Amino acid sequence: MKLSEAFQQATDEFITLIETLDEDELNMKPEYGRWSPGQISDHIHKSYASAETMIGHTESTNRAPEEKVSSIRNVFTDFTIQMQSPKAILPSEQHLDKSRLLMNLQNRVAQIMEIINTRDLSETCLDFVIPEYGAFTRLEWAWFNTYHTQRHLHQLKDVIHDITKKR
Repeated sequence: MKLSEAFQQATDEFITLIETLDEDELNMKPEYGRWSPGQISDHIHKSYASAETMIGHTESTNRAPEEKVSSIRNVFTDFTIQMQSPKAILPSEQHLDKSRLLMNLQNRVAQIMEIINTRDLSETCLDFVIPEYGAFTRLEWAWFNTYHTQRHLHQLKDVIHDITKKR
């Protein structure tokens, strides 16, 4: 599947699921230590700040621009491993407003789609580096966002199932 289609499909499905929830469901945690649907959405929104890195300082890439994509895919599509979120993108513990959250998500999705469709995806982004991976190209950042969204879409479906079972 083409990158733009994969990102759009993952984000459309994610946003559609959030739209089906009322404000109480959005903020309901399925059990202690697990995130609410709103917190999952807030985390995804915060992670999309990578758009700033994607439009920031870049340089020509001296390797295959997609070199790290398979590694990113393998990590994020392995649902057997539990990951720890970096502090910078941990979700809020406060009550989350559904309309504001959806608007923020939609704005970031549009920004990333514009980058995917208009920028040179082979350039290496220099403003932020994930230590375990090193610098990503725009292409790798875009796939990172796609696979990260797919991972949390899987989590979101599980959480929604758990909270609706409680009602």
